[in-house]
Amino acid sequence: MASTAEKIQEIIDEIAKTPSNKATQGHLGKLKARLAKMEDQKDLEKSKKSGTSDHGYSVRKTGDATCVFIGFPSVGKSTLLNKITNADSRVGAYEFTTLTVVPGILDYEGIKMQVLDIPGIIENAAAGKGRGREILSVARIANIVIIMIDIERPHCLEILKKELYKIGLRLNQMPPDVDIKKKDRGGIILRTTVKQDLSKETIKGILNESGIINADVILREKLTIDRLIDSVSSNRVYVPLLVVLNKIDTASKEKLYSITSKIKDPLITISAEKDENLPQFKKQLFEKTGLLRIYMKEPGKVPDFKEPLIMKQGATIRAVAEKIHKDFAKHLMYGKVTGKSAKFDAQKLGPNHVLKDKDVVELAFER
Repeated sequence: MASTAEKIQEIIDEIAKTPSNKATQGHLGKLKARLAKMEDQKDLEKSKKSGTSDHGYSVRKTGDATCVFIGFPSVGKSTLLNKITNADSRVGAYEFTTLTVVPGILDYEGIKMQVLDIPGIIENAAAGKGRGREILSVARIANIVIIMIDIERPHCLEILKKELYKIGLRLNQMPPDVDIKKKDRGGIILRTTVKQDLSKETIKGILNESGIINADVILREKLTIDRLIDSVSSNRVYVPLLVVLNKIDTASKEKLYSITSKIKDPLITISAEKDENLPQFKKQLFEKTGLLRIYMKEPGKVPDFKEPLIMKQGATIRAVAEKIHKDFAKHLMYGKVTGKSAKFDAQKLGPNHVLKDKDVVELAFER
């Protein structure tokens, strides 16, 4: 009897030899859906066998956000980690210097970001080469993925993005806007708010192959086969990406422009060794977290600017009250807000008012 890995390879081979066109759309969709289901099953089997989903690279999340450095060996990840955090990651000018996950904490204006330096990976890591799949799995816990490349190997960016894609990471993407409500009978009732290139038969075939037989389905975006499969797969993770191009001190302006002009992802250029652009890197990293610093103020006192309350973008005055104490929101009347989200200092605003970074908030409660 064929193993799960062998069955997966058979499907991959069949996809590779099947031409992509309108006539084969439905067949390819079913194959890809079957492949995604098998890969989910394989990951689950490994997880049960090892007792952990990342097979020896389990990392506890700390701080307000977690960032993971990913790159080929010796691109400068350890050097950068040591420069911006309190970590001590062994540095050397040879491959595979970092053999374990090394954590550090970056304190940026009141926000504590956990930064993880994972072992340098190699091509085909997602298939398990060089323990790559278990190393890459650390990225699944990240709030931000940092892909680090250097001047001599800029082509590694696309290789690394493909490896992360293979393990279910979707970088700088929003989850598919698909609503699926399963039911006991009646088959699939499909509605779409935008015109689809995929036929109804292809869409229903993919859903059936993914184990969805009876459901009300609403599609609110134009979907590819892969995006539709993502919407029903259990192992997809959507994470912001920041690309770091290191060792710019070794390149001419012409070479640097030639490389950066081809990179379409959010990018910062640095020299970790020479400390070039490190403050700008920290700022971009913070902006990618999507976090807010809210300074609390008690009546008649100055605001507490030393220890901000850390909230997610979109946080309201009510959410601030709930974070301080779960019962506070029940008696909340309004907040006095000074900052970017207010029209003037100490503006009285209701519980549903959306706050911005560095707002000062004084809560008022019913007596």
